[in-house]
Amino acid sequence: MNTSEFNSFIVILIYGSLVFLSLLKLANPLKVNRKANFCFGIFLFLWSTFWMDEILLMINGSAIEFHSLFVIRFIQYLTPIFFYLSVLFYTNPSFRFKIGDFRFLLLPIAFLACLVLIRMGYNKPFESLSIILILVQALFYTGLSYITIRKHQRKIQQFSSNTEGIDLNWLEYIILVLLVVNIVYVIYNLFYDPKSLNFFINTVFLLVIYFVGYYSLKQKEIYPLEEKQRNELISINEDSESEEVKKKLMTDEELLKIKTQLEKIMDTQKPYLNSELNLIKLAELLSVSTHHLSYVINTGFGKNFFQYVNEFRVEYAQQLLKETGSKLSILGIAYESGFNSKTSFNTTFKKLTGQTPSEFKK
Repeated sequence: MNTSEFNSFIVILIYGSLVFLSLLKLANPLKVNRKANFCFGIFLFLWSTFWMDEILLMINGSAIEFHSLFVIRFIQYLTPIFFYLSVLFYTNPSFRFKIGDFRFLLLPIAFLACLVLIRMGYNKPFESLSIILILVQALFYTGLSYITIRKHQRKIQQFSSNTEGIDLNWLEYIILVLLVVNIVYVIYNLFYDPKSLNFFINTVFLLVIYFVGYYSLKQKEIYPLEEKQRNELISINEDSESEEVKKKLMTDEELLKIKTQLEKIMDTQKPYLNSELNLIKLAELLSVSTHHLSYVINTGFGKNFFQYVNEFRVEYAQQLLKETGSKLSILGIAYESGFNSKTSFNTTFKKLTGQTPSEFKK
């Protein structure tokens, strides 16, 4: 099998994988992240259409300019928007569109106007403008998606003690890989024949698609399904130095009282040993609201919830590691200390102590 035939085989795998994965996301058999998975399914289907020219060429034996069709060009232009919408609903399943959000339609309307003018015969100026609009749209929504994910990663540390599995790292990696691939492709286009790069680009895309499939299908619910609890957590600001935290939610006496109660509970009941501990569960133990508890941790201890809880876990793990007669493995100690994986244990432990658990034990 030569390079051309192998490239055709990869194209078939790419197209088939994207269509199949999009149908899985739209069907959503596990019924999780409903809005996010619906938008992500549409994104995957739109993404698959970029390989339709090559698929039709293999079927018919002659070139069919599917990619240049008026309707297809406009639909494909919406691909970055649906990626951003999926990120938006993953990070905030209670999101509702407002009148101000219609500003996001400005670029698609401008692109549609370009396509109409091109169809009317004004090819030269508006073909170039349409390419610019494609690049602007892709960069804008890629950047916006990345910023949204980074904000989400800070926010979940305000209410979750184990962020692995809900931090959306896989979406962040997709953005970075696609950005690098597109930069390489554009630079290569300027100096060399872009067709010679097809095999490399398609191989990278195929690997990215399998990566997407694996992590998107195992993505669990990030927020509680119960609407009141979900909205309560979403309303907590991701920045512990935000105006909400700076604004006094209680008197100094109340803060000190809850702070003392919290220290006592952490010392006696050790709730941090529960790997599923979150702000809601800890607030219930103290009989206070999640906002008040978040305020006490942020203001009274100068930490977010994730940092506060995991410092206790690391301290507990250090005690277990010091026990010479202990038969527990590193993984066993991780689970005993409240961590839900060896990776999160190693990462958190090293961040707080400057050593890995194995180095500390030695």
